Amino acid sequence: MRAVIVAAAVAFLLSLLGTPLLIRVLNRLKAGQPIRDELALKSNEGKRGTPGMGGLAFILATVIAYVAGHIALRGLPQAQMGQVRPTITALVVLGVFVFCGAIGFVDDYMKVIGKSSAGLSAKGKLVGQLLVGSVFGVIAVYYPSSNGQTVGSTKVSFVKDISWLDITKVGAVVLFVLMVMFMSNAVNLADGMDGLATGASVLVVGAYAIIGYWQYQHWCADTTGYAANPDAYCYSVRDPLEVAMIAAAVAAACVGFLWSNTSPAKIFMGDAGALGLGGLMAALAMATHTHLLLPLLAFLFVISLMSVVIQVISFQTRGKRVFRMSPIHYHFELGGWTEVNVVIRFWIVAAISVAVGLGFFYGDFLQNVQR
Repeated sequence: MRAVIVAAAVAFLLSLLGTPLLIRVLNRLKAGQPIRDELALKSNEGKRGTPGMGGLAFILATVIAYVAGHIALRGLPQAQMGQVRPTITALVVLGVFVFCGAIGFVDDYMKVIGKSSAGLSAKGKLVGQLLVGSVFGVIAVYYPSSNGQTVGSTKVSFVKDISWLDITKVGAVVLFVLMVMFMSNAVNLADGMDGLATGASVLVVGAYAIIGYWQYQHWCADTTGYAANPDAYCYSVRDPLEVAMIAAAVAAACVGFLWSNTSPAKIFMGDAGALGLGGLMAALAMATHTHLLLPLLAFLFVISLMSVVIQVISFQTRGKRVFRMSPIHYHFELGGWTEVNVVIRFWIVAAISVAVGLGFFYGDFLQNVQR
């Protein structure tokens, strides 16, 4: 628990204090976020020129906080059995977070240099996400620990692996790639109003901090790789403490960033933050063996992406729009809601979906321990 708390505290402070410094640097470089002309909405009035690339602040804060969390592990019993060393789990989760963020940074940088909202092409982003998902998916599925556990599972999971739903190692990598691509773009599309994506991400990633720590408390294997309590219900996952530490750090870093990102935003997370967070959520779901639980926890992001898909399909097939504008948060703004109304109400939706998702997770645990 000490490592999780230290990582979260360090990430929060670094993000809270580092974001204003990043704002100053970006303002001096005139790295303002271009606004598309077709988004001439009330929520975008006065936002032209607000710096983007804010995701750099919480990504860097998370990486430093992870190191601090491992320093905090020194002297504990776990440290004597190898827990201090970075793990493959951390490599995968942080790797996806950082490299998806790097794809977004390239897009943000191209927008600033080109003084337009074009940036990296959609094809370029998808190819980048495909490469990141493939590389880290292979590492997650094909590189076991000394006791044979891998970060990812060949079985599709909900709150735990579904024993009869085995999709093989190749299928597991493909599924992870699809999850990275889906979630990266889902968070990116939801990032259209001050604090909307950031606040919802705090809830989703915070839920994974809880799940990771709960799995660590009820782990099938101790740090030597042997069953800690064979008679008790436990989770057969790899390095759950690492998952809890990273998720707590990211959630805390996003809270620190939200101080400057909430309305009226002084900085946007940009694609660097949005693509990084989306990829991270996919990696957390894989590491905790909760593939199918992720769409429920991240329901707000799912409906943001699906609103765009529905809008495009409807317009191309019927010549009619389902929503006034997509993603769906713009539909409600054009319906008369203020930006703050939309953000707070969408946060409520996100909180409810996270609560329901955690309820399923805990309900499964109770059901099994009572048998």
